[in-house]
Amino acid sequence: MESGDSNIIIHVISVLFNMSWQIFWPLAFGLILSSFIRHLLPVDTVVKHLGKTDAKSLTFTTILGMVSSSCSYAAASLSHTLLAKKATLANAMAFLVSSTNLIVEMFIVLVALMGWTFLWGEVIGGLILIATVGFLFSRFYPREVEQELRQHIESAEPAKHAHSDCGMDMSSMKHETSDCGMDMSNMKSETSDCGMDMSNMKHDHSMHHHMDMPAQEETGLMSKITKSAGFFQMDLAMIGKEILIGVVVSSILIALVPQEGWKALFISNDVGLPTWLHSLLDVIIGIFVAVIAYVCSVGNLILAAALWHGGISFGGVIGFILADVLTIPMIGVYNKYYGKRPTKWMVGLLFLSILFTGLCVDAIFNGFGWVSTDQTVRTLNQSGFGMNMTTVMNLIFIPLSIWYYRLGKKANAGMGMSM
Repeated sequence: MESGDSNIIIHVISVLFNMSWQIFWPLAFGLILSSFIRHLLPVDTVVKHLGKTDAKSLTFTTILGMVSSSCSYAAASLSHTLLAKKATLANAMAFLVSSTNLIVEMFIVLVALMGWTFLWGEVIGGLILIATVGFLFSRFYPREVEQELRQHIESAEPAKHAHSDCGMDMSSMKHETSDCGMDMSNMKSETSDCGMDMSNMKHDHSMHHHMDMPAQEETGLMSKITKSAGFFQMDLAMIGKEILIGVVVSSILIALVPQEGWKALFISNDVGLPTWLHSLLDVIIGIFVAVIAYVCSVGNLILAAALWHGGISFGGVIGFILADVLTIPMIGVYNKYYGKRPTKWMVGLLFLSILFTGLCVDAIFNGFGWVSTDQTVRTLNQSGFGMNMTTVMNLIFIPLSIWYYRLGKKANAGMGMSM
């Protein structure tokens, strides 16, 4: 292998390693949080606040999104959890976009990389996007397709009948019902415990009903953690490949495409197109680049800085950042969560929402003269190593997530599940 080829490979690996380091802790945190919400959040609480779509519910879901994970894959898992808990589709999608675009960590990186103007552009754009998503999904998502989506979710959720298996083969067990992470606070002790290691229990019906088991073992903290860890392990088994693909593709693009290459994507101001058409094309291009290049909303800001430096419009950059929910790996996640036809409608309405938002932000900021062309942009490949917040959080979440994954895998294996 020639020296030049070897250097390119080393550079790609370096970018891949740096990017993985940057996104690990928010991704792990989001998926762990999702697993706890899936197990602990009562269905009636979600239905009460998110069971209908209005200004109050959109405000609630926006706040919920702002305090959750900044990683899109984790946000997709959380929005799927909300749907499984009977939230409306519009509220779940509003949560998806708020949790990837209106979080403090992202605001800090935006200011550091691109300046305060982009921070306000992201805030205003995020709010417009939430309102647009709420309107489009509540009015234009076909009811029969939504029914298909919910049937797909229910088929993947633990069955609610006598031989419920939490996604596992438990046909030999005679337990009547399973909690499987649902709110079962009103049910009696005959319910089975889908998160516990029950491999040593006899499948005797009478024993199951009359076993003298202390109440704290059923409701104790470790039991809840074990059940939640099972969902964490199942989520990673389901979407782990899509996450890996996204990280690798984005790393290759950042490592290999020079700044001049990004400039070639955009339409020069010298072409003489009408302002609205130029803005429209730039937002579409920004969304397209996001679809093929995105990893995680925070890590993606590095590439957004490259696009801005390369000549894309302000609205195009905002469209690119907001389109973190439309990447190819993310669409693969939606397909697994919701099925093909529901995903097509979901992607189409999200695309229209992001396009409309990008155009609005471009018109607002250019109309008021708020866009500066001399924004400070740092180099694309920044090292995340050193004693900083990322390092501290990774030192916490790397061992924690490994332990949590192994705990979930053991719990699922104890229930006869192979993933």
